[in-house]
Amino acid sequence: MYNKPDIFDVLLPPFYLIIAIYYGQIVKNKNLKKNPEYEYFLMGLIARIVGAVFLGLIYYFYYGGGDTINYHRSSVAYAKLLLVNTEDFWTGWFGSVKYNYLAFNEFTGFPTYRPTDSHAFFVVRLLIPIVSLGCYSYFASAILTAVVTYGGLWKLYQTFLAEFPHLRREMAIACLFIPSCVFWGSGLMKDSFTISAVGWFTYSFYNLFIKRSWKLKYFLFLFISSFVIIAIKPYIFFALLPGSILWMSSSTIKKIYNPYLRALASPVLLILAGVAGYYALNQIGDSLGVYKVDTVLDRAVIVQQDMKADYYGGNSFDIGDFDASLSGITSKAPTAIFAGIFRPGLWDVRNPVMLVSALENTYLLVLTFFLLYKLKFLGFFRYINKNSMILFSVMFSLFFAFSVGLTCANFGSLVRLRIPELPFFVASLFAIRYHYEKTIEKRHEEKIKKIKL
Repeated sequence: MYNKPDIFDVLLPPFYLIIAIYYGQIVKNKNLKKNPEYEYFLMGLIARIVGAVFLGLIYYFYYGGGDTINYHRSSVAYAKLLLVNTEDFWTGWFGSVKYNYLAFNEFTGFPTYRPTDSHAFFVVRLLIPIVSLGCYSYFASAILTAVVTYGGLWKLYQTFLAEFPHLRREMAIACLFIPSCVFWGSGLMKDSFTISAVGWFTYSFYNLFIKRSWKLKYFLFLFISSFVIIAIKPYIFFALLPGSILWMSSSTIKKIYNPYLRALASPVLLILAGVAGYYALNQIGDSLGVYKVDTVLDRAVIVQQDMKADYYGGNSFDIGDFDASLSGITSKAPTAIFAGIFRPGLWDVRNPVMLVSALENTYLLVLTFFLLYKLKFLGFFRYINKNSMILFSVMFSLFFAFSVGLTCANFGSLVRLRIPELPFFVASLFAIRYHYEKTIEKRHEEKIKKIKL
């Protein structure tokens, strides 16, 4: 039985909301003159807070409980344990599997997630100081989580702007205002921390290996964000690393001005990138757990079969059976990628939450087919190859969508699991559309000049 929010949860959060908005306004005013993109800073922060609060309301009053409530309950139990038994608190917080359940009582409450579930418990460890600052209130803690995790999305936005400075509004939509990302990626959930970490990873990788700015802070950001991703959702890192290495290689190739040398270096660098990516994934195999290279295909089959089970009811979909071989997996690539990016569609809608995602996906589907048609298919991919960041974003999106679409056969999980790819895919579409429109304008101007002559 889940405890409903009490009067304390009604009175306390407004104070945290005021502080958060005040903080956002200060940051906006301080940076707006030199950095015009800060016009979206406060709006983006408010959107995350609204998403975090609505997530809690939906889970409390529509679903009647779920992951976010369990994360709150578990982190509050550990936070209160500090007042009861300091030694057990520190032992638990640092992740020891020596789980002393008798240390908890009616005062602390009893945690749902334990150190034996390392991925879920890592989120609990991150939330313990947050719920302590939030005075154990769910909604106050949700507001604080939205504020803490907002930085990664903001840095992702600034990274895209560094490449596409004329697309402030479009990149703000892609990185800050996609409804699914706002709803699922702002509150007391794994996804809030992982999507923020992906933003920090992209920002630091861009500055280190694309801009060649060898500052210590970027190394720290890269290490911490990678650690958080691997600790919570290793498969995200599995999708992120190969695309990042391709991004670095593509950027290096484009900086070679001699066309003959570039043609000679391209296959060599791409092969080295592939080998380096495979080697890196093998080296961190123990951290990836069941997602390590030599077991990931078997894992895909097991998870996909489980997610199709009858107990998921009418909320499941089926891309068909496949075996744990490279040919078996790749045969499902088109169906899995389509599902990972464009489903649920309007024809799949079973509840109001799915409707929002379906409307997003319909827009993405229409925009994608519009660009494929206008650019005559091959032209679409030529635009992708023109910019290394678009190439990275599309490759990460496709690889991630393939991974999620392949292993997830339940719409309820799909709409949440796919959010790390959405900012990258949407930003790529906006950038391609911008370049297409500029090309059309240039051709139009050239025609006018010819007419005048």
